[in-house]
Amino acid sequence: MVNTVNVTLPLDAEAAKALDSPARREAAGRYLSSLLKTGRARDVLAETIADAKREARAKGLTDDDIDAELDAWRSKRKA
Repeated sequence: MVNTVNVTLPLDAEAAKALDSPARREAAGRYLSSLLKTGRARDVLAETIADAKREARAKGLTDDDIDAELDAWRSKRKA
């Protein structure tokens, strides 16, 4: 890739293992670059959030429960 820079992203350990190979890191970088440049990252993120909410609801959580969890997470990050 031309004009690339290295960035650090937080990933869970299992996902990070998938990036052990330099070729896979380059491929993931190209894919992420494409998502961000085209604005599709917003769509992917929205779909991911919607999937997570559906899963939470299927487990019996309400929107209020989900909002409370998000508020707690945000508070923890600010501390």
